[in-house]
Amino acid sequence: MNRVLKRKPNIAKIIGKTIMIILGGLIAAYGLEAVLIPNNVSDGGVTGLSIVGSQLFDLPLGVLIAILNIPFVWLGYKQIGKSFAIYSVVGIVSLAVGTVWMHHIPAIIEGDTLLITVVGGIILGFGMGLALRNGGALDGIDMLAVLLSKKLPFGTSDLILFLNLFVFIVVSTVFGLQGAILSGIAYFIASKVIHIVEEGLSGSKTFKIITADPEVMVETIRDRLGRSATYNDVYGGYSHEMFKEITCVINRLEESKMKAIIQEIDPGAFVTVYDVAEVKGGNFRKKDIH
Repeated sequence: MNRVLKRKPNIAKIIGKTIMIILGGLIAAYGLEAVLIPNNVSDGGVTGLSIVGSQLFDLPLGVLIAILNIPFVWLGYKQIGKSFAIYSVVGIVSLAVGTVWMHHIPAIIEGDTLLITVVGGIILGFGMGLALRNGGALDGIDMLAVLLSKKLPFGTSDLILFLNLFVFIVVSTVFGLQGAILSGIAYFIASKVIHIVEEGLSGSKTFKIITADPEVMVETIRDRLGRSATYNDVYGGYSHEMFKEITCVINRLEESKMKAIIQEIDPGAFVTVYDVAEVKGGNFRKKDIH
C-alpha cells in the first residue's frame, strides 16, 4: 500500500516568513501614521474604512483595523487556506499594533500633496507587498471580492475596483473630495508598488518562438544570453505543417536583446511573450556567456 509522506514544516522558513510579515505590517503602519493620515489622506479597503471610523468616532485606528478584518480573515481561511489565514492574522495584528504604537510620531511630510501621495503610497505598498510576498495579507477586502466573483457576473479585479470606489466615497465624507482623490492616487501607487515587491524588480518573461531555423535560434540564444530553451512539436492548423516551437524563460532585462536575436535570425518568426510571476526549479540559472 502506498503511503503519503507528510513533510515536516520548515520551522526556520515559517519564522522567517512571520518576521517579514510583521515587518511589512509595521512599515505599512508607518506610512499611514507618518505620512497619509496626518495629511488627511486615507487608504483603500478595510484600512480606509477603519481610518474613517477612527476619525468619526474617535476610536483607536488599530482596534478598528483588527475588528473590521475579522470576517475577511474568515473568508481567507475558507477561500485560500489555514496558513494564509494565520499569516494574515499576524500581518493585520502587526498593522493594528503599529498604528497604535506610532500614532503620536510627527509627520515626515506636510503640505506638498503630490509628495504626500507618492511617498505614502510607496511606503504603504512596500509594507503590504512584503506581507503578500510571504503568504499573508494586511487588508481583507480582496477576500470579499473573491467570494462575490463566484456569485456575481463580474471578475475579481472589477469587484475590487468597485468596492474601493465605495470606500473612497465614504472617505470623501470625512476628508472631503480632495482628500478622497488624493487617497485614490495613493492607493493606486501602493497597488503598483505591491506588484513590484511581489514579483521583484526584474521579473521574468516567457518567449514562445515558431521559426524556420529553430536549431540556429536556440544555439544563438544560448551563446548570447546564456539561456537554455525547450522544443515543442506544434501542428499548423492552416498549413498542416509540423513546426518546432521554442520556449525560453528570460530575465525581463534581457527582453530587448532577445528581440534583437529573433529579428536577426528570423524576422518572420511567430513570437508570443508572456509575463511570468515566479520561476522555480529546472535550469533557469543563467550560464556564463563571457
